Amino acid sequence: MSDTIAVGIITVSDRASAGDYEDHGGPALRKASESYGWNVLAEAVIPDDLDQIQRTVRAFSSQGCGLVLTTGGTGVALRDVTPEAIRGIMRVEIPGFGETMRMRSLEITPNAILSRSLAAIVDRSLVIALPGKPTGAVECLSFVLGAIPHSVKLALQVPTSC
Repeated sequence: MSDTIAVGIITVSDRASAGDYEDHGGPALRKASESYGWNVLAEAVIPDDLDQIQRTVRAFSSQGCGLVLTTGGTGVALRDVTPEAIRGIMRVEIPGFGETMRMRSLEITPNAILSRSLAAIVDRSLVIALPGKPTGAVECLSFVLGAIPHSVKLALQVPTSC
């Protein structure tokens, strides 16, 4: 990939943000991002809180992250609010990302049908909400890899007044 993509990685987890256990999703996405030649500019571990997710996504976008990856909060548990947080601030959802991630993941696990992973344009960033399990997050990212550079390029062309 010719243009380096600036990436922000957000781990959404009550327990990891409280220090109850070590975050593995964020580091797995960092390693994958770097293997694609991308530059990780920002990282955060935050609780499953709609407002905090929205603030962090927007902060990373304003810092110049053309791609924001979230891991966690895409299931159906009571505290899983990542999709709602992103939908609340998005300009447009890109359904093909979520559809592809679920379709390909179903070949690996029947539980993939429970995933609410998605992608959307928020401000000037492509935001992809990935599963919380590190292997699932990296696999799902790889399933949509080919569409990311063009999507980021289009997201960056959005006027900042949106």
